[in-house]
Amino acid sequence: MRDVEIIKVSLRDRKLVKRFIRVPWTIHREFFPQTRWVPPLLMDRQEFLDPDKNPFFDHAEVALWIARKGGRDLGRIAAVKDQAWLDFHGDHTGYFGMFESVDDPAIAGALFDAARRWLEARGLDQMIGPMDLSTNYQCGALIDAFDRDPGMQMPYNPPWYGALIEGQGLEKAKDLIQWGIDLGQPIPPRVVRIAEKIRKREGVRVRAMNFDDWDAEVGRAFEVYNAAWERNWGFVPVSEAEFRFIAKDLKLVLDPSLPLMAEVDGQPVAFALTIMNINPSLKKLDGKLAPFGLLRLLWDLKVRKVVDSGRLILLGIREGYRRRGLDSILFLEMAQRAKALGWWGGEIGWTLEDNHMVNRAIQTFGCDEVAHYRIYQQALTPTTHQRDEAVQGNEGISNADSSCGGEGG
Repeated sequence: MRDVEIIKVSLRDRKLVKRFIRVPWTIHREFFPQTRWVPPLLMDRQEFLDPDKNPFFDHAEVALWIARKGGRDLGRIAAVKDQAWLDFHGDHTGYFGMFESVDDPAIAGALFDAARRWLEARGLDQMIGPMDLSTNYQCGALIDAFDRDPGMQMPYNPPWYGALIEGQGLEKAKDLIQWGIDLGQPIPPRVVRIAEKIRKREGVRVRAMNFDDWDAEVGRAFEVYNAAWERNWGFVPVSEAEFRFIAKDLKLVLDPSLPLMAEVDGQPVAFALTIMNINPSLKKLDGKLAPFGLLRLLWDLKVRKVVDSGRLILLGIREGYRRRGLDSILFLEMAQRAKALGWWGGEIGWTLEDNHMVNRAIQTFGCDEVAHYRIYQQALTPTTHQRDEAVQGNEGISNADSSCGGEGG
């Protein structure tokens, strides 16, 4: 690994952060020309990695590295110590994420060495990932369906990532399933009858969330969110500030008819969010909104109305209302509204491979597995050092840890 240079990225150094963000452009454009990757908006990625803007940093330390070889940036990785995970799970697990690399074990090895040492120096004894930057965001490495366009806000990577990660001694922790739905196929009549029967029996009212009262609607969804997912593997509680940060840009990718709230006696008990698939438009922007990217995007969405599919990203039900058929009611409502928009179908998920109850329910609606993502894990050996001496400038950024000062990454 002597010919691989590892650069620590301070999140206060805008030029280095931009280089970190730009790494996947090189990977996909030059080393995987058949890629189906969708470039993210650079502005969004910069805000996501800004400790002054993203509330995730209120409870987490994040460190970033770039790998250079032959004078070029050919890989990157992040390491995360998330206090929200540690407090909720009561263990000593850290994450790796935002991993990108050419098909070169030396580059992958140097990156994972840096991430492992940083996590071990903070007393952590297990590493899981990839997570960008937790399970509340994009996570998992794609392990199949490389010739298929990714769903909206789903990760995509070249096929060699799995081998590179496993080559570093990591093993499977959990697989995630992405489901496809074809709205051209009728929903089984029995499912429709059962959903309508449950709706009447439970007194469930399903309505579209009000865009004119979006802040309040997000607050109602937040009331359901943490309680709905807390028993799932890998769950990390999200603060209201972080939830609002995630939700603030969703309006751009939401059709007004499709964010759904289910109420019983006027109280929110469940919600479902289906986002529009604007990936074809995002590909044309190549990550740039300036100078005319935003106008092009709005033209596609509002005038040309090119959206013909979507992805159900969240469906949560409050404790006490589960196993009462509310998922069927919301799913049916979503499908009917999406079909009325002229959509051919789309995607659902991800779901955990061993969440058998949810997976069976999705299959009942005629959905098929279309892609799989893997979360990996590896045992670590914690050290007693306060800082990793092997990688210079190895402080992490955390708004909750003033000892980190202005240095970080």
